[in-house]
Amino acid sequence: MGEVDPAFIQEPEHRPRISYIEGEGIPVIDLSPLHSPNDVSAFEGLVKEIGNACKEWGFFQVINHGVPLEKRQKIEKTSKRFFAQSLEEKRKVKKTEKLVLGYYDSEYTKNVRDWKEVFDFIIEEPTLFPNSHEPANDKELSGWTNLWPEYPPEFRETCQEYIQEMEKLAFKLMELVALSLGLPADRFHGFFKDQVSYVRLNYYPICPFPHLALGLGRHKDSGAVTILGEDGVPGLEVKRRKNGEWVRVRHIPDAYIINIGDNIKVWSNDEYESVEHRVIVNSEKERYSYPFFLLPALSTVVEPLEELTNEQNPAKYRAYNWGEFISNRNQSNYQKQKVENLQISDFKISE
Repeated sequence: MGEVDPAFIQEPEHRPRISYIEGEGIPVIDLSPLHSPNDVSAFEGLVKEIGNACKEWGFFQVINHGVPLEKRQKIEKTSKRFFAQSLEEKRKVKKTEKLVLGYYDSEYTKNVRDWKEVFDFIIEEPTLFPNSHEPANDKELSGWTNLWPEYPPEFRETCQEYIQEMEKLAFKLMELVALSLGLPADRFHGFFKDQVSYVRLNYYPICPFPHLALGLGRHKDSGAVTILGEDGVPGLEVKRRKNGEWVRVRHIPDAYIINIGDNIKVWSNDEYESVEHRVIVNSEKERYSYPFFLLPALSTVVEPLEELTNEQNPAKYRAYNWGEFISNRNQSNYQKQKVENLQISDFKISE
C-alpha cells in the first residue's frame, strides 16, 4: 500500500468503520403537492413532513422535485470530464486564499486533509464584502469571481444551467421550512437578495486506506440548506441525534438529499437542527457528487427570528455577521490551524 501521508489520517475516534448502518429512518419526502396547489390537504401534509424531518433528523431526501433529469445527467458527465484531466490542467483554475472559487485538491476539515478534489462556482458574483454590521464600512470584494476552465467546452454553460435549477428548488424548500415554522412562505427571501450560494463539484478518488481517511471529515453545514446530488456510489453518513450513531444514507435514483444548515438552526432558535455528517472513501470505486449550498448575502446579520422568540423562549444565540463568519471559516480550509475554526456554538448564549 505504501506509506500513508499523515495529513489524511483521522484520529482513532473519528475513523470510519468498515461495517455500517444504513439509515432507513431518514425521511423520503414526495414534493408532488408543490405541483398541485389546489390539493390543500396534501400541501399541508407536505409542510408537516418537512417540519418533522427538520426537527428529528436535519436531513431528508426529496423525490418528484421538478429538476429535469437531463440537467442532472449533464452536470455529472461534465464534472467527470473535468476531473479526468491532468493536475496541471485543473490547476490552471486553482483557487487560493484570495481566490475563493475554482479548483482545489488539498482542503482541510477540522484540521485533517480530505481525500477529494473540488471545483466551486457561485450563482452571483458579489461586489461588496462587509467589514462590520455597518454598510458604510463595506469594501470592494475581490476573489469571488468564477474561474471557468477551457475544457470541457460546455463546462460553463452546463454549470450555469444547473445552478439555476438548484436555486429554484432551494427557494421552494425554504418556503416550506418557513411555513412549517408558522411563518409566511416568503419570510426568508430577503436574506438572499445578494446571495453567495454556490455549487461544489466533488471528486473522491479511489483511496488505498479507507479505514484511516475520510473523503470529507465530520462537519455541519454553515448555510441555510444544502441540496446534494450524487452518482450512486454510497459514501455520505449522517450522525443520528438521538444516539450519536453514524448511519449511511441510502441512494435513491433521481432523489436529492437535503440537509438543514446552521443558518436555519439559529433563525429557528434551535427548533430545527443542523447535524454532523461526513463522507466515507472507497478502495474500489470513485465517487462524484454535486451539492448546492444556499447561502445568504454577505451583509446578513444572522440571529434568531423575532417571531420565534419570546419571554418563555428567549434568543439562544447572539447575532453574528455572515460575511465575517464565512471569511473566518474559509481560512481554515487551506492549511492546518492550531485551533478549530469558528462555530455557531461560539455565539450560543449561556443559560
